[in-house]
Amino acid sequence: MGLIAYIKSLFILQLLVGFVFVVSGLIINFIQLCTCVLWPIDRQLYRKINTRLSYSLWSQLVMLLEWWSGTECTIFTDQATVDKFGKEHVIIILNHNYEIDFLCGWTMCERYGVLGASKVLAKYELLKVPLIGWTWYFLEIVFCKRKWEEDRDTVFKGLTQLKDYPEFMWFLLYCEGTRFTPKKHEISMEVAESKGLPILKYHLLPRTKGFTTTLSCLKGTVSAVYDVTLNFRDKKVPTLLGIVSGKKYMADMNITRYPVEEIPEDEKECATWLHKLYQRKDALQEHYEKEGSFPGPTIKPPRRLWTLLNFLFWATLLLTPLLNFACGVFVSGSPLLIVGFLIFCIIASIAVRRLISVSEVNKTGSTYGKMEGKKEN
Repeated sequence: MGLIAYIKSLFILQLLVGFVFVVSGLIINFIQLCTCVLWPIDRQLYRKINTRLSYSLWSQLVMLLEWWSGTECTIFTDQATVDKFGKEHVIIILNHNYEIDFLCGWTMCERYGVLGASKVLAKYELLKVPLIGWTWYFLEIVFCKRKWEEDRDTVFKGLTQLKDYPEFMWFLLYCEGTRFTPKKHEISMEVAESKGLPILKYHLLPRTKGFTTTLSCLKGTVSAVYDVTLNFRDKKVPTLLGIVSGKKYMADMNITRYPVEEIPEDEKECATWLHKLYQRKDALQEHYEKEGSFPGPTIKPPRRLWTLLNFLFWATLLLTPLLNFACGVFVSGSPLLIVGFLIFCIIASIAVRRLISVSEVNKTGSTYGKMEGKKEN
């Protein structure tokens, strides 16, 4: 292990990085709360401010991927598609296989200037997660309980409200509904077989309702659907904890652009189109499994300095007084102060670990399969 790799693996350094993210996030959430007075006065100004505030938080995670771990992302697509990145409202369909798939998506959002305005159809439980859920709330993210009878009105209202969003947004959809695991795949394919739907090898059966509803509600705003298939070289299985520890991964993303004019408007035909799309995604993953790469030309968009500069700003602002205070505590020699400070560090480390656990595959709290057979596809 090299010196730099050893330094990145030090728990105290990871704790300081986590401290910066958590405290800056709470500050940002408070500022976002204050901006709510703008909503009835100037909704577009409220949105522009909050996209920049959310960028200041999310870009810290992107910084960990790009600068801390040094993970590289290669795009497999044509230049004509890349030329449209960041210049149109789009829906992103991404496979849900890895703990950091969202982070790779955010990296592409950041490099093309749409990170702050990125959207997602999120599960309702995430609304209660500090920083993540709170920031998404101020960004008008649509939260779902994944029970269509309860979600219908909320989803339609939330999506329709985004039609006049002032910033170009990339709306991420995990059509599989949950992360891929062998057990979930087995259950999913049993459902597919019983309904006469295509059998997939590398994906779960897509839930079409979210996609058809999103496309319908954002008609006239969204101009294309980007199908993104993500994989990692050497069959690595990256984790967020690995990123925090400074481990480097090599991510490959195949991106295909579909103009909305090519997608059927009829709900059933649109659902059939999505199933065929997942058959193509499966074929891409099969190709990657055999060849170790996606087909087509490659592009490596350069990382930008903004994520690093943003983190350095928050680190300087927050760590300077913290380190001064820590020095004062230990210089004082007071057992009470020292014990109190150590307890604070323990609590902080637990809080950071809990945030990381939100992304872990085996701790997502999914009930996939319990009601899957009753879902409409």
